[in-house]
Amino acid sequence: MKRIVYLISPSKIKKNFYHDLDRVLSFKNVKYFQLRLKNIKKNNLLKISYKIRKITTKHNVRFILNDNFFLVNEIKADGCHMGQLDGSIKIARRELKNKILGVTCHNSKKLVKNAIKLKTDYIALGSFFKSKLKPNAPRANLNVLKWSKNNIKRPIVVIGGINNLNYKKLIIAGAKYIAISSFIWDNPKLKPEVAIRMFK
Repeated sequence: MKRIVYLISPSKIKKNFYHDLDRVLSFKNVKYFQLRLKNIKKNNLLKISYKIRKITTKHNVRFILNDNFFLVNEIKADGCHMGQLDGSIKIARRELKNKILGVTCHNSKKLVKNAIKLKTDYIALGSFFKSKLKPNAPRANLNVLKWSKNNIKRPIVVIGGINNLNYKKLIIAGAKYIAISSFIWDNPKLKPEVAIRMFK
């Protein structure tokens, strides 16, 4: 099966999360797992990261830390994802050497070009649809996705309100990976291990 999912963590890690994550990753369609926790103490972040690291390693999934590039080596993560306001991408690239570095570029060709100049490994575009995770995020359109597909030699991750009914048109337009969070972790109708099966 093709691994097309870039899975983002829920905003709070509950007790049963690790069990759910193990079951979700066993479906084998997830390429990356990003731990995205804001305003968390370093000790807690490390503790959670070590547990997740074991699960992602077991399922051969790349473990990406959001924002905290200076902790990537300490927790043996595979890389880091940076937003435009999460510190210096240039410094992150220098510190991470052979690790993965991805950057959010919203809906901007200029930001895409800058990310490529800074030698990032993938770019993320979005939000393509209304998102629970980031309700006020600027909207992206298919034109910038198609342009990126034709002009850069890097994988493109699409983000924002993606579900089982709208993801295929993004893949067709040039996305290599679809970032999903709420549809998996906050789905009122489906358990996480069932929700993940919708993306093939």
